[in-house]
Order: sequence, then C-alpha cells, then structure tokens
Amino acid sequence: MVRILNAQRKWIRQEDGTFVAVHCMRIRENEAAFRVYKWMMQQHWFRFDFALATKLADYLGKERKHLKCREIFDDIINQGRVPCESTFHILIIAYLSSSGPSVLDEACNIYNRMVHLGGYKPRLNLHKSLFKALLGKASSESKHFLKQAEFIYQNLTSSGLEIHRDIFGGLIWLHSYQDVVDMERIAALRAEMRSRGIKESKEVLVSVLRACSKDGNVEEAERTWSKLLSIDGSPPSQAFVYRMEVYAKIGEPTKSLKVFRRMQEQLGSTSVAAYHKIIKVLSKHQKLDLADSIMSEFINSGMKQLVPSFIDLMRMYSVAGLHEKLESTFLRYREVCHPNLTVFNIYLDSLVNTGNLSLAEEIFHEMRGNVAIGVDSRSCNSILRGYMTSGEYVKAVKIYNLIRQKKYDVEIESSLMERLDYVLSLREKVVEEPVRLKLTPEKREVLTGLLLGGVQIRSDGERRLHAIHYEFNEESRIHSIFKKHIHDEFHEWLGSHDMMVDSTADIPNSFTTISHSYFTFYADQFWPNGRPCIPKLIHRWLSPRVLAYWYMYGGYRTSSGDILLRVKGSSEGVVSILKALKAKSLNCRVKKRGRVFWIGFLGDNATFFWKVVEPFILDELKELLKAGGDSNGSLETQCINFDSGSETDEKNSERHRALSD
Repeated sequence: MVRILNAQRKWIRQEDGTFVAVHCMRIRENEAAFRVYKWMMQQHWFRFDFALATKLADYLGKERKHLKCREIFDDIINQGRVPCESTFHILIIAYLSSSGPSVLDEACNIYNRMVHLGGYKPRLNLHKSLFKALLGKASSESKHFLKQAEFIYQNLTSSGLEIHRDIFGGLIWLHSYQDVVDMERIAALRAEMRSRGIKESKEVLVSVLRACSKDGNVEEAERTWSKLLSIDGSPPSQAFVYRMEVYAKIGEPTKSLKVFRRMQEQLGSTSVAAYHKIIKVLSKHQKLDLADSIMSEFINSGMKQLVPSFIDLMRMYSVAGLHEKLESTFLRYREVCHPNLTVFNIYLDSLVNTGNLSLAEEIFHEMRGNVAIGVDSRSCNSILRGYMTSGEYVKAVKIYNLIRQKKYDVEIESSLMERLDYVLSLREKVVEEPVRLKLTPEKREVLTGLLLGGVQIRSDGERRLHAIHYEFNEESRIHSIFKKHIHDEFHEWLGSHDMMVDSTADIPNSFTTISHSYFTFYADQFWPNGRPCIPKLIHRWLSPRVLAYWYMYGGYRTSSGDILLRVKGSSEGVVSILKALKAKSLNCRVKKRGRVFWIGFLGDNATFFWKVVEPFILDELKELLKAGGDSNGSLETQCINFDSGSETDEKNSERHRALSD
C-alpha cells in the first residue's frame, strides 16, 4: 500500500488519501487504513482531520489493536483536541482485552483522562469492567490500585449510578490487603452497604477479618467471626488463619494455637497456610517445643511448601543461640525439600557465628556450585566475615573480589573492614584495579541461546548503546527457577534497581542490564532495526550450550514428550538453523504460526536432542524438560501439527518444502 502511494505522491492530496483510508475502513482493512493515515501525516500537505482520526481510532480499538488506537488517540490530543467519548471508551476496553505488563495501568490512565480532560461520565458497564480488572490481579499487585478503585467508586456515586455489592466487596477486599489498614474507611463502606440494604457476604466478612488481623483489633474480629458463623457453620480455613494472626498481634500465641486446634476439629483438615501461620507465630514468640512439634506434624502430613516454616524454625533457633537444634533442623530440611538460598544463608550465618569455618566454607562452595541455590550479598558477606575473624586474609581477598565483581554491598563490621582495607592496601596493584565488565565465552553462548529464545535488545536512538531485557513467564515453573540463575549469571551487568533483591522471591519477572557498547555485536546480529532477526552466521554458533539455553528459555516439552523450540525471524534464517542442526544429526520439523516458527524434535529425535543438551540443562529443570516425560504445562503448543502445512505461508510451496525437510 505504501509503495503504491509513494508512486503516486506527485498528484495525491489530502482528499485522495482520505478517500483511500475511508475505503479501507469500509472493507474492514483497518490495518491498511492505518498505514495510509500514517503516510498522509508525513506529507507536506497534510491537515489534521478530526473525524477521520476518530473513525480510524474507533475501528482499530474495536479490533483490540490498542497500540495503534493509542497512537491516533495521542495524535488527537497533540492537536489540541479532546477525543470523543466513544474513543475513550473503546480504547479502555481494548487495553483491558489485551495482555501485557502495563495494560491495566494504561487503561486506568485513559479512564482518568476521560473524566478529567474530557469531562465525560463513563457508562456503568465501563466502570464495572475496569473495577473488575483491578480485582483480577494477584493481591500483591491489586493493592496498589486502591486509589483508582476509590476514584471509580466516587464517580459511580456522583453519577447516581447503581452500586452493586461487588463494588463494595471489592473495595473492602482492597483495603484489607493494604500494609496499613484504614479501619475507619472499611467501617464507612460497611455502613453504606447497610444503608442500601446490601447484606454482607461471607467474602466481605473474611476481608474484614483480614483487616483486623493486620490492625490487631480483637473486638471487631470476634464480632465479625460471630457474624461469619451465623452465615456459614464451616468458615473457610483462611478465616481461622486471620484469627490466629489477630491474637499473635496482641502477644497471645497460646490463643492462636487454640484457634489452630479448633480449626482441625471443626474442618477435619489443616491447610498449608494455617501450618505456615501457626509455626510463624510460635517461632516469633520463642515457643520452641510447640513450634518443633507442629513442624513435625506438618512434615508427617505429606503436604508440600515446607520451606517457609523451616525458615521460621531456623530463625527461631538462631535467635535463641541453639546452633545444634538449628543444624538438626537444616539436615531435616535437606531430606524433604529442594535447595533454598535463604535456608542455606541462615545455616551459613550460624556456622560462621560458632566459628565452624571449615564447614561454612564447604557450605559456601556448595551454594556457589549449585545453580538452584547460588550466592548473594548476604552469603558473601557471611563468609567474608568468617575469613576476616579467623585471619584467613588471602581467602578474604578472593571473596572481596567476588563481591566487587558482582557489585554486592559490603556489609561487615567497621573493625573488620579496617583490617580488610589494610590487607587490600598491601595488594593495591592487584586488588584495587577497577573491575571491568566483560562477557566470558560461556556467557556469550548463554546470551546467544537466550536471544534465539526471545530475549529482547533495547537500543538508544543512535544505536551506540544497547541493553538486554529479560522477561520471564510468572506462571511457568521452569521460568521461576531459570530467572534466578540468569539474574545471578548476569548480576554485575544489571542496573542498580534490579540488583537490589533480598531473596529469590523478590527477583522480578523482568529485568534489564545496563546500556553498554559491549552488546553492539548482538544488537547488530539479532536485533537490527529494532526487530528480532536470525543472523546469517547462526550455523557457526549453535553449540550444545546455546541449544540448551534456547530450550530452557524459549522451548517446551509437549504432552507426548516431543521437544519444541520457539524462534522469530525470516524463513531464510530458519532454513540456516535447520541445515546446521541437520549437520549435527539433529533431525527436526518446522511449523510457522503467525510470526513465530516452531522447530520440533519428534520421537527419537527428541531423545537425541536431549542427550546433546542435557549436560548444560540446570539440574532442577531436567525432570521438567527431559524428552519423553509428561508435559511441562505449555497449553499453546499442544495443538501444533507438524504434518500440516504452514498456517500463514501456504502459497510459497518451495520454501515450505525447505522448512519441512
């Protein structure tokens, strides 16, 4: 379309371009209409047409093309005009119907501008859709939208629209998850519900109990508990947990234990959350025997997710100075749980504090050698303190260099730090030389595999500096393990914000390296012009390590045990990959879906591929990724049929045959 317009540039004017754009919209070719509109904007004769922009934005929004709709929406505002109410409404719904990390924030931003900038009064269904989306996030994310939810409630009230019980229940739910609970506001909302004749549901009362547990309001908690019992003789287990927390808040752990036992009697079962809470309460109040007894009960129950309770138990023994009990708890933990960095750090601290440096050193090396555990600022500082206290200065310098390389903060006592400074001054020429960032050959291979798997590169305007942007699927068990390894592997390259995490659970699902010229080669090869591309020399770089990291980041195992690799790029690039794999005796099939190619290793070929990459797969991921096992839970790949033709390129039969060899 753009080529045709450029060929007629000499005689085409505003009216002609408008006619073409409107015609494209009439035949539902809205993408083509958008390209025509953007082409018109670049011409010297272009005059802004509010009606055309509004119509195109509405059509794109109805097709859920939120980014293109937003682009025209911003054009309208930049022209000093206020978009129509329909454009605001359609754009908000388009954002809510899309997936992405910031679509809800953008939808809220457009909603606020609709009210403040446009002076419009949104319709009831728009209020409800946005409010429902706010509550659809996990509690840890939703609680940040409290102000937005209150703003929607105020707009509903001022517009005289009917407020359903879901709005009241949702607001109270959001308030109950705040770090500092506003009990007066919750009381006002409950009073407003009563004045409107809306009965409090079981969910609302549970939310009130949650708020009371944070505020330590025993009287209100008991009143709410009585109401809950009158509605449901068997309250949810979470309600018992909140009662335990209320009594713990006022320093009565024995009453919390009574609530726990009553729950077991009344419900006939115990939830994982209840075990976590009662062990945490008893550990915090140094009820050693009771905490240990319930921990044994928890282990014998056969339930999973024991790690949080082991952490509470070990911290209790650490505070009490009972190293032998802490050590026996650690050994018991190793028998029933997967490795965890926080648990190992507590044990390492205890070994250093008791002067058992040889075992501390052994544990530290085990942590460094096991990618499922790794080391962080705390573990490095613990072993550094141990070396400095015992006079092992040569080893201390090595750990200090590791801390500097990983850009960890040094957190040891000032007296020990003075001693370390003295040792470093004797080795100034060696130690104090500035740490230079560099990619080892292994990291280059890792990065190549990740880029094939879908990692992005972000460049500045002049393409001189580039940053690597990692995104991990929060719903993927594989990615939740893998992101810890990548965060540690590239820690020294991360920005200061992404470095500052206290534990594995705090590692964000997306993080970005600093912008650096070192990544220019990868940007030119994998992301020229800001789009993913398969390099022409990719056949030289497909080492087993590259394939392994490609599989761990952008691959899947199907329900039949086959292995799939996902890649974006041109058909020619995929052909190069297939030829390189075939040269390594790795036979595969390929399928194109949209802009994505799926390379499939089927049957025995999957087994052979696994033998090649297994040495470089993380130990914790081998059971999840091993060829021939059960599905790793990827729903989007289950229906890929490698026996059918390409879903998007059937016309090019010659290329299709090349891809199917």
